[in-house]
Formats: sequence, C-alpha cells, structure tokens
Amino acid sequence: MIDLGELRSEFIGEIFTDKIMRTLYATDASAYREMPVGVAFPSSNQDIEKLITFAKKHKVTLIPRTAGTSLAGQVVGAGVIVDVSKTYNEILEINKAESFVRLQPAVVRDELNMALKPYGLFFGPETSTANRAMVGGMVGNNSCGSNSVVYGSTRDHLMEVHGYLSDGSFVSFKNISRKAFYEKIEEISKKPISNRSLEDTLYLDIYTTLSQKENQDEIRNEFPKRSISRRNTGYAIDELLETAVFDEASKEEFNFCKLIAGSEGTLMFITELKLHVNPLPPKHQGVMAIHFNTIDESLRANLIALKYSPSAVELMDHYILECTKANKEQMANRFFVEGDPGAILCVEISRETREEVDQIFIELKAELNKLNFGYHYPILYGDDIKKVWTLRKAGLGLLSNLPGDEKAVAVIEDTAVDVNDLPEFIQEFNEILTKNGMYSVHYAHAGSGELHLRPIINLKTVEGNAQFRLIAEEISTLVKKYKGSLSGEHGDGRLRGEFIRQQIGDKNYELIKALKKTWDPDNIFNANKIVDTPPMDEFLRYTPGQQTPEFKTMFRFKDQDILQHAEQCNGSGDCRKSHLSGGTMCPSYMATHSEKDTTRARANILRETLTQSDKLNRFDSKEIKEVLDLCLVCKACKSECPSNVDMAKLKMEFMYQYQKENGVPLRSKMIGNYPKMNKLASLAPWGYNFIFKNKPLRKIANSIVGFHPDRSMPLLSNTTLEKWYKKNRTSAQSDKKVYLFIDEFTNYNDVEIGKKAVALLRKLGYEVIVPEHVASGRSYLSKGMLDEAKALADKNVGLLADLVSDQIPLVGIEPSAILTFRDEYPELVSKDLAEKATKLAKNALMFDEFIANEIDAKRISSDLFKSGKRLIKLHGHCQQKAVSSLVYTKKMLTLPKGYEVQLIPSGCCGMAGSFGYEKEHYDISMKIGELVLFPTVRSQADDVIIAAPGTSCRHQIHDGTGKNAQHPIEILFEALA
Repeated sequence: MIDLGELRSEFIGEIFTDKIMRTLYATDASAYREMPVGVAFPSSNQDIEKLITFAKKHKVTLIPRTAGTSLAGQVVGAGVIVDVSKTYNEILEINKAESFVRLQPAVVRDELNMALKPYGLFFGPETSTANRAMVGGMVGNNSCGSNSVVYGSTRDHLMEVHGYLSDGSFVSFKNISRKAFYEKIEEISKKPISNRSLEDTLYLDIYTTLSQKENQDEIRNEFPKRSISRRNTGYAIDELLETAVFDEASKEEFNFCKLIAGSEGTLMFITELKLHVNPLPPKHQGVMAIHFNTIDESLRANLIALKYSPSAVELMDHYILECTKANKEQMANRFFVEGDPGAILCVEISRETREEVDQIFIELKAELNKLNFGYHYPILYGDDIKKVWTLRKAGLGLLSNLPGDEKAVAVIEDTAVDVNDLPEFIQEFNEILTKNGMYSVHYAHAGSGELHLRPIINLKTVEGNAQFRLIAEEISTLVKKYKGSLSGEHGDGRLRGEFIRQQIGDKNYELIKALKKTWDPDNIFNANKIVDTPPMDEFLRYTPGQQTPEFKTMFRFKDQDILQHAEQCNGSGDCRKSHLSGGTMCPSYMATHSEKDTTRARANILRETLTQSDKLNRFDSKEIKEVLDLCLVCKACKSECPSNVDMAKLKMEFMYQYQKENGVPLRSKMIGNYPKMNKLASLAPWGYNFIFKNKPLRKIANSIVGFHPDRSMPLLSNTTLEKWYKKNRTSAQSDKKVYLFIDEFTNYNDVEIGKKAVALLRKLGYEVIVPEHVASGRSYLSKGMLDEAKALADKNVGLLADLVSDQIPLVGIEPSAILTFRDEYPELVSKDLAEKATKLAKNALMFDEFIANEIDAKRISSDLFKSGKRLIKLHGHCQQKAVSSLVYTKKMLTLPKGYEVQLIPSGCCGMAGSFGYEKEHYDISMKIGELVLFPTVRSQADDVIIAAPGTSCRHQIHDGTGKNAQHPIEILFEALA
C-alpha cells in the first residue's frame, strides 16, 4: 500500500490511514465497497496542490468527496479519499442584482437556500438528500430533483468553476463567446507545443474533436434524445456541441462548465463555484395527490398533468406506500392516503394567487375524470405539502426496511426517457422484470420522464449477483431502444460505466475516453469512473455466498438478526444533516461535522466487523467501540432515520457483548447501579449533598469517578418519593384511577416534581395508586448491562402486566424511564413474557400523554386552571420525540387559557443520561447544547417559562445557561386555580 507519510509531513490538514477511517470511507450510498489507501481533509488550496503533486508522483488517484451520498459508487475507490466537507463550506458572495452566488463545493444545498432567502433568491435543483447534499456533489452528478420540470439540472445553473487541473495548474472556466473562442484557438495554435499549458490543450482538443463533421453526426445520432432534460450519460460532449462555437444558430455560449457538471470529479478538482439562482418560487402552492389503481394509469395521467405547467410531478407506488406504514415518522405524513392505491401521482402547482392554483386543480380534475384517470384527488396546502414531499423523499431510505437480506437495489434506478415514452418504457421494463422472476418499486420524477426503479435482489447470494448483472444488461438494452439516458441524475460512476459504450456507440465512447486522457493523462482524478470502469458486479459490499455466524443477542431484532439490522443503513446519510435543518439525528455529528460521528459510520463499522472479523466473539472490537463512543443513545435515529436503524439499541447490545470479553468498567458499574447508589446515599443525603454542593469537594469527587470536574451533580432530596407517598396516602377513592410509576430519578433527585404530580392528579379527581414495581433499568441499559436490565424488565412485566390496562394506565414522570416500557421491554424480556410486555407497553404512558388523552376524552377541562398570558418555551426529550411526541406536552401545557407553548427547535440537549457527565464527553456535550438550546434559552426574557420533561435536559440547561427549566408537571400544577 502507498505510504502517505511523505504527504503527511507537509500537509496542513488531516490525513488518516488507520483501519477505522479507511473502513468508514470504503462505501457511500451505493452497493460498492473498496478500501481506500487513506482519507485526507485539506485545509486550503495549498493542501490540494500538495495532494495533486503527490498523486502524480506516486500514480495514485484522488477521489473528491462531500456528503458521500452517491448511488453509483462515485466516491468509492482504492485511492485517497479527499473529504472537503468540513473546510470548503463557505458562501463567498450573494449578488441579488445579477442573480448569482459564489460558494465553495461543501455548502449544503438547503443551507444555501436559507442564506439566499433574505435576498428573495433560490437555487432550484433539489435532491431528496437536499438537507445534507452538498453543491459540489450536485455538480459532480449533475443533480436535478423533484422540481426539474421548472428548474432543470445543476448543469443549467453552473456559470463558473474554479479549481485545479491534473497538472496542478489553477483554472477558471466560464462562458466564452464564439468570437473569443476562435481567437483563443488561433492564439493557442501559434504557440509551440512545448509552451502550451494544459488549459490550452483542453480548448484545442475539444475544438479539434467537435469540429469534425463525422464526430458531430455520430454524437447527434447516438447520444440520448435532446428532449430528455435529464441526460447524464458519459461526458456531456453533446452539450458542448450545441453551443455557438459549433452551431452558428445556437445562442448558447461555450462553457467547459457543461462538461464539468456530471463528470464526477474525474476531470478537475473544484474549489469554487458560481451558480445562477432564481427568484423565490411563486407564493402559493398546492399539491393534488391523485390516487390510481395501477402504475400505467398514473403514467398516462402524468402526460395530462404536464399540460398545466406544474412545478413538480412525483410518483409513489404501492411498495413505497406500504413501507411508510411501518415508519413512525412517515405514518403521520401519509394522512392523505385513502385505501391502498397502486400509485399516487403528486402534482404541485405554483402560482402567485391561491385562486389561480385552485382553478388549475378544478380543470385538471375535470380532465382526469373525463378520461377515467384516478379515483381520489385530495388537494393539500400549507404545511401539509411539506408532509407529502417528506413522504416521497423518504422512499430511498424506506426501501432498506424490507426484512431479511432482500433489498431494493440501486442498479437500474436512474433511467430517463422522453416523458411521452414513459408509459410504454415502464410497461416493457416491468415485462423484463416479470420474465426474470423479479419485481420493482417505482417512485420519483414522473414529470421529467424518470422513475427511480429498484428491483428487489439479495446481493449476498450467487443468484442475486447474477440477477444484478442480468437486469443491468437487459435494461441498458431497453434504454438504448428508447434512446434514453441510463443515468438521469445519479451518475454513471462504476455502476453504469460499463454500459456507456453500448449507450453512445463505440466511436463516441472512444472520444470520451480520449477526452479523459487529455484532461487527466496520469489518471489521478477519481480513476475508473465513467470510463475504464471495472465490471459493474465487482467490488460489491457483499461477497456472494458469504457466511456469517448466527448472533445470539439479548435484544430481539424482530424479523432480523443484529447484522441485518445494521445493514438496513443504505448510506443515504440522513444523519449528516446539521442543526439548521431541524430534528435530532445525529447530535454528535451536528457538533463535530465528522463522518466518523454519523449513525451511518456506526452502522458501517458494525457491518464491516461483524461480516469480516475472524474472532470467535466478533463484538470484541476496539474499532467498533471507538466509532460508537460518541453515540449519545438519544434514539433519534429510531424515528428520523428512514431506514429505522436503532443505533441506540445496537450500541447497548454491542456494549453488552464487548463487556462479556473485556469486563464492565468501574464507572459504568457505578452509573448502571445508579438507583442502588442513590438508595445507599439517601441514608445520609446531607452528607452526599455537602460534598456535591461544595465546588472544590465536588471537583475532587467527580475526578475520582471519571466525571468532568466542571459538571455539577444532581442532589438528593431529604426523603424519597416512595416514603413520602406512603406517609401521604389518602383514603379517598375515585372512579378515575391511575397507576403511578415512581422512577429511579424522581424517587431520589426530583421528589418535589413527584409530589406535585401526585397532588395535581388528585386535584383533577384521580385516585393515585403506586403499584409494586422495581426500577426501570434505564441506567443499566445505557451502559450495556443487559443482564441486570432484563431482570428488572422481567420483574416489572410480571408485577404490572396483569394490573395495568387501558382503563387504568401506568403513568410515568421521567420520559426515559417510562418509555423504556414501550421501547426496550418488548424486545428484551424473556420470550415467554414478550406478549405481556407488548400489552403493558401500550398502556405505559408519559404523564403528558395521559393528561392529553384525558383532555381529549373531556375528563379534564381548562376551568380547573387559572387563565392569563404566559409564554412557555419547550425543549423536548430525545426519547419522547423518538418514541412518543411533543404534541401531548404542548396540549397539556396549553390547557390553562392564555398559555402559549413554542417548541425550541433543538435536537438533543447534549447530556443524554450520563454522557454529559463523563470527562471525555463533557466538551462535546456542551458543544451540542450550544448549537440551538443554550442560545435560545439565554435569549428569553425573565418571565418566559422554560420547560423540559427530562431530568438530564433540565440539568444541562442549568449548567449551560444558569437558568432553571421546569418539568411540565410543575408548570401545570402551579396553574391550578
């Protein structure tokens, strides 16, 4: 392997050659896997110059990478991965008058539009990955997205590129007039060959190639139809041919940007871009979600919809819609779906007035009815539109949820044809699949003649690998028949490179091979993509016929084993979104912007190690331990990851298996046994509190146990909630009863909140009963002490399952504790208790959920509370957001008239149980808090109430801002009349 030591000695940025980083960058969102020789993070253009010099000297290829969401293996290879995502992320200039923006390649598409919005501007191309996809990657793939019927592709907006050619020279490409081009060629021709720069050679070469009538005819005859807006097959010499230099009738000026867009980093290394931007879309949008019985019917109706100048026409088939039923987040987004349609066509109309939008829908529906197209025509406006598009965009990840090893594979998913050919093309496409005993999902860009078609294949089998190649070959032939584009927006990469010769003909293929050789004679830029690619079924993630052992785990993983659950991650990178995009996943990545700290990286290291390790216990891996270290077990991925990869559960299981070989660390034992430790300390709470109220003593005590000296510690109450409840029992009985679960945190630390919970329920007319139970086991779970957690889970289910019902539910105060009954218990308890655990889980409610349900049942009214204007800023608990909802808390807190609740758009607070206490995690914990939560809390006026249901969240808010947050129970109790 090439030694990068020589490069590291003069490199300012970071270079990694360790096994972990190479493993994490061996894959993208495609089916491919190949170990790179190293990963480089350049800090400046000087670093890129050094990389190019090194690559030329050592004949190694450089693979530019931004978010790594490519579907055709574009950023997988045996060279040096050059990740610019952490450093090349500045917007350099926004020019409203001339409608352009200058920026670096690692600016996230959605964040670009956030910056453009105050200027009334907008960058149109929108991929389904827009909240983490970076503009450089969009240029590399020539991305289009759902609204390409209006805004076209990235190529259509690319005005200038700046960066380095393969000889290390810095260049800028932009529009050049016909006259200026010919003057340039004349000037270059006069130079001796030895004096010509590489840039000179490029202009002369393209002129020589495209001026030949024979080449022109061959390109026009063999390249995809120009009526197809999504054309991404090979290098775009067909686009250059239609400029004024080669066609006097054309008004299009020559610009090498047309070639760079879609070149996948194989021709130059881009450091800066200039993009044309549009005015913001019309103010009023509506979406008609037309339901059809069949795909064919929807595609024929698509041609009708296009007559009305829609801003987007997107399709979802019944396979996609079926997947959304099992995804917690997407279930809420499918509210408009009626029955089980074969397909839904979402037609978006954008106009300046609502009346115009309404009128178009009236006319569209009338025409569809006349032709008997569709059976249900819901029209959606406002926030509901976002839910529709979120549902559609989630399709890519949802397809990974299929149980077992069969997956919807990206292999022929990017074909584009003339939209008028689409119905017949899809009909033939499906006939080919049926002939081969396969079926496919259909979704995405019907309005642009491109559906993302994914056959279901098991790539772990020899038969599946054969299907992978067979379907690629047969569909390539079909695409050629329709003179379509094998790649519409996802790129050729190494997946489709093998078939480009068939798509554009031998002569044209030799032309683009020669073009690559001219631009990059030493093959240092992303070698073996687009041209000279290896066979499309080599370097796959899975080895055909691979054998892995049966994993005996404490958790049950439904219809999967633990490896299959990790493999649900398809690499789409939803976990790479920043705090600006909202949501919680993934808090550590939001703070570090490091690929190593993504949920994707954790899934990759688990998959790699559990598949490749030769150890008897494959979980005995320091590599997995290191990559999982910054997982906060926040649970956000359980709901926000479209593939439902529950990394918290995977981490708990990993720690358990790892600790079987390596033992449980002392600090983890102390944290896991937190309830027992507190029970012991509660014998003399004054002594415990004396130590932890005294700053010098606290710092010493923290250091001894491995906590950060600056972290304050939760104090003990003078009594426990259990003792207080026994002393303050009441003989009063009521028809309205509730079982109260006294969790281990409220029992010792938050007793006053517990007292108010009991008092509030009694005031509202409920008889509060504390049944016999034990601790939830949350602290054991957090440290992978699953034997101990399972014992508590079994005992609680045994004690409570036959007692608790929908008439008398079990209500908890601390979200992480009561939601353990819903989240972990059903998959952790002994198998013979699983049914009882599932029944108990349905009736284990957060306090907020119980009150909200009672409000809905009209058993609690606002008459019992004071009225008056109060503003409450609510920070939601991570596990509540993942397993339940903040809607319940909001409903509970707005029960008093005049109380207004605003959600703080924060993700995780950063504390996450013990994580924020631990000395090695304290800094990252506070950095996470500083993203949104701390600044928002600090900016509030003194009379604004800060609410946080989680005990850890309240503690983090206090340590980070000096302000006290209240449990919603306290707020509602104090509002009692």
